[in-house]
Amino acid sequence: MLRFVPSFQRQLRNRLVANSQRALFISCTRPAPLRRPLRSPVPSRRGILTSATTMPRSQNEMKTSLGSFDLLQRIKVDNSEVVISRWQSRESGLTVVHVDYDAPIVKGYFVVPTEIFNDSGCPHTLEHLVFLGSEKYPYKGVLDNLANRAFAAGTNAWTDTDHTAYTIETAGEQGFLQLLPVFVDHILYPTLADSGFVTEVHHINHKGEDAGVVYSEMQGRENTPGDLAALRQQRLFYPSGSAYRSETGGLMEALRKLTIDEIRNYHASYYVPHNLCLIVSGKLSTEALLGTVHREVEPRIKAHNQANGPRPAGWKRPFMETPSIQVAKMPETLKDVVEFPESDESIGELQLSFVGPTVHEHGDHRYLMDKAIDVLGVYLTESAVAPLTKQFVEIESPLCTYISFYESAKASFTTLDVHFGAVPTEELDLLAGKFKSALECIVRDGFDMNRIRLVLKKERLRVSSSLESSGGDYFTNSIINDFLYGDANGQDLGPLVAEFGRLKHLSEWTNQDWVNVLEKFYIKNNPVVIQSKPSAKLQEILEATEKARVQKQREKLGPVGLEKLKKILEDAKTEHDRPIPSEVLTSFPVPDVSTISWIPVDSARNESGKVTSRGRPPNAASTSVEDYLTKDPASVPYFIQFDHVKSHFITVSAYLSTAKVPPQLKPYISAYLSSFFMLPIIRSDGTRVSHEEVVRQLEDDTVSYGISLGYEGYFQELVRCSIKLETSQYSTGIAWLRDLLFCSEYDVERLTVIAAKLQQNLPEMKRDGNTVVGSVYGQLLFDETSTLQASALLAQLDFSPKLSQLLKTDPKRVVQDLQELRSYLTDPSALRFSVAGNVLALEKPRSAWMQYFKELPNVVLEPVPWASQNLSDIGKKPVRQGIVVSLATIESSFALHTTKSISGFGHPEHPALRLACEVLDGAESYLWKFIRGSGLAYGANLSLDSEAGLLSLQLYRCPNSFQAFEEAAKVVKGLADGSVAIEDTTIDAAKSSIAYDIAQSLSTPKKATTSSFVNQVLRDVPQDFGQLFLQQIRGVTKEEVQESIRKYILPLFDASSSVAVVVSAPSKAGEIKDSLTALGYEVEARTLDVRQEDLDAMEVDESGSEIDSDSENGSDSNDGMEPHR
Repeated sequence: MLRFVPSFQRQLRNRLVANSQRALFISCTRPAPLRRPLRSPVPSRRGILTSATTMPRSQNEMKTSLGSFDLLQRIKVDNSEVVISRWQSRESGLTVVHVDYDAPIVKGYFVVPTEIFNDSGCPHTLEHLVFLGSEKYPYKGVLDNLANRAFAAGTNAWTDTDHTAYTIETAGEQGFLQLLPVFVDHILYPTLADSGFVTEVHHINHKGEDAGVVYSEMQGRENTPGDLAALRQQRLFYPSGSAYRSETGGLMEALRKLTIDEIRNYHASYYVPHNLCLIVSGKLSTEALLGTVHREVEPRIKAHNQANGPRPAGWKRPFMETPSIQVAKMPETLKDVVEFPESDESIGELQLSFVGPTVHEHGDHRYLMDKAIDVLGVYLTESAVAPLTKQFVEIESPLCTYISFYESAKASFTTLDVHFGAVPTEELDLLAGKFKSALECIVRDGFDMNRIRLVLKKERLRVSSSLESSGGDYFTNSIINDFLYGDANGQDLGPLVAEFGRLKHLSEWTNQDWVNVLEKFYIKNNPVVIQSKPSAKLQEILEATEKARVQKQREKLGPVGLEKLKKILEDAKTEHDRPIPSEVLTSFPVPDVSTISWIPVDSARNESGKVTSRGRPPNAASTSVEDYLTKDPASVPYFIQFDHVKSHFITVSAYLSTAKVPPQLKPYISAYLSSFFMLPIIRSDGTRVSHEEVVRQLEDDTVSYGISLGYEGYFQELVRCSIKLETSQYSTGIAWLRDLLFCSEYDVERLTVIAAKLQQNLPEMKRDGNTVVGSVYGQLLFDETSTLQASALLAQLDFSPKLSQLLKTDPKRVVQDLQELRSYLTDPSALRFSVAGNVLALEKPRSAWMQYFKELPNVVLEPVPWASQNLSDIGKKPVRQGIVVSLATIESSFALHTTKSISGFGHPEHPALRLACEVLDGAESYLWKFIRGSGLAYGANLSLDSEAGLLSLQLYRCPNSFQAFEEAAKVVKGLADGSVAIEDTTIDAAKSSIAYDIAQSLSTPKKATTSSFVNQVLRDVPQDFGQLFLQQIRGVTKEEVQESIRKYILPLFDASSSVAVVVSAPSKAGEIKDSLTALGYEVEARTLDVRQEDLDAMEVDESGSEIDSDSENGSDSNDGMEPHR
């Protein structure tokens, strides 16, 4: 559970298709790995396989002792510059791991193993309470305020089944080392005040309703299909007495009974120095890191009488020396059904859980076995030609829309999960048996060893690519696992990170080796089988039960009790509102921006046959890339931008404009994107390549490939297709672009399968409040010419059934429509190409294009389409309109309040408005304090969309979104009229946070080159716009911030200058509608309900799709210029 919700931080217009990325984005890139992927538990023995060098201390250039810290292990990771060193304090037992590599961002992961044997949620509550102040810094929000001054964007944390991790990222070393002791003080010695429990964990408000940040979070999750199935699986799968059976997030019933004293006792037991590991990744001095901990952290530990060595008397290592060490036993298959609230009862989910490799049985071979199982999952499911995907998904009536294999390490064994998404409910009883039969067929027929070799090759490339983009941060999950379950002296760390060695060993395996693994762990192994079934009646039952419970609680408390609780909450808020003394904040100097390091990108472009460098003065010297391109004499008539950066890879991309696509064709974009890499092609010589062979060849030739709308929430009137390859495969990548753009055959059979998957996924998409609110927002503010709007949930709910029907009744029309769509998208005036990576290593950077795109003429390019061109009348003038959607599948509410704003990234008021947004919604700033801190919402942010010219207030997972809106209005009005002061320290912190955002957005080769293209070609600003914007931000005054609040943000709270879109649980929808109406909004009430009988009436086969994201490291990045769009 994250303090910030990742999807909430993503760009706003991405939310029009959030979760529908399955419908709009296709990629061969593997899904972002689980935050902690498979690593089996480990005994105290050194592994036999390694491609990481454990350096003998005699060969170690570093000291083996620094202050109170002794070096346990130092490892140089092969095929990279990453060096990992693990240290431990002989005095306190505190562990420090430094992952040293060259990167502009320094990252910290501070990990506490957190074992609990009940559902109280103590680990999760501490994840929140730790941030409310410490003994040395007893002020709510001081940690995030100091982090904001340290070139960071606040702090963060997550709670998992077996640990809690606290995180911080800073641009550069200085701010990180300043903040480290403060953060550790909060972790080890938090205030844990009664007032913090009231606001952050649970309270009952003056209406007798339960609230609090943690409570609201779990209220929004507890009855979702994923959480319900996971809890039931834990109860059935893990043995009695095991902590793995617990809901570490806390069940609502338990949270209502939890006390602050229970949390304090839990903290005293587990938040101790010898149970804490500080993992620090990035370029900083190990000596400086350990010196800071020795000088500023260890004395605090001694002062608390906690310097008792690595293993104090009576200490039992969590999970490893408790009943949780038991191995799960499955003498027979266990089955159960969980119901979740949903009016559409057509689609459910299925999960199978198996006992995987055990430490006792596999010993030194455990890491090899772990990797084999991981590769096996890829072989079985990844890509359209994978055996299970081909049999279950790529069919006319899909049995599911995606299959995922997951592995998670436990203390003595590995849990193996298989998840089937978007399963027709009539298949839920049968699918587990069909799964087993499919695996038995593979055993009988044998593995495709050529494909096994291809999968292993791709894995090696994936690891290399990840190491280049993430550096040593790639190993964070493994290091966490090592601390949780590995040898106490770090002897298992080397084998854990030896990815290349394991892959090499697996390349020598025979068919029988793979058969043995498949049979042992999936065929002859008894699983726990959990069916997740939708139930329309359950929603009514849950709503009635909750209403009755709250009413009974209200009656029991009575007016006097409710008034008393109101006073307790107000007092808690007052205590939290104590100002942080300015001297505490100013004692932490803001680092100089000159300390931020930037990845250099050398850029030039080919345009109308000439090579130029954008923005270079006429008499200035040419760049090295410009000179290099000029030496390749080909006359290329179309636009290509080349962005060079140090890399082992090259990425070729095409950007296609949808501006000329007629509105009636735009709903086909979802099918176009989903089918892009999955159709047969007919090459220029007449050769027909089947869709399966297309997929196989792409897998063999590339590192990754993907297609999507736009770039991280922006420019989504463009289609972006990218192919990443080894540099030596540059020409091959260009050839693939040509074939995929122009030569695909719209085969009706393939289109039918793809359309079925798209439709089957719709019920799952519409269960998510965040997805629905974004889609309704898009429908209101954008017109029929908007590609993104046409591809979003509401439009696809209408179009997908029609597409499936047309493929039955008039398939020629569908083929003709797609061909016409393609002709618009590939119009030469709408085509732009990009080459990013090691350009200087390309033998023929320009002439290679003429080999495959010689037919493209020299034409004048159409301007890049911006979202502002597709606004509806309401979008152009957002006034008074309100929409409240009742959604039965959620128990909270989501809202977007929108007004007009500046348009254009170079707008002169952009820096001041961007800073004003950061002042308001930065970590522990005004919206955080007044909304999240009061338990009114799990998240509240401003979203500036300079492309569309809109500004929105986003309210995420609220008990009642209108109450959060009211509170936001109060604080914004106060800031506007001066009754709420803006402190200088707040301005400084906001500027520092933006500096981090910009540095982070340019922190990897891929991000730096993509930013270069986006700035110069799409935004039409200089390549180094981020750095220039940062300089502009530094010059913004407090008066300019206040003026931006008055001019642009205050109108959000006036019905005459704003619109409101809310998606809410049915129990609150009426109240929210009435409240908005009272403010002057003309509110339309809606209910989102796609019933099975409605679809049956259209005689349509339902289906859906799981499409992976190609975003680097599995997440979108904020470039700093636009807050949380």
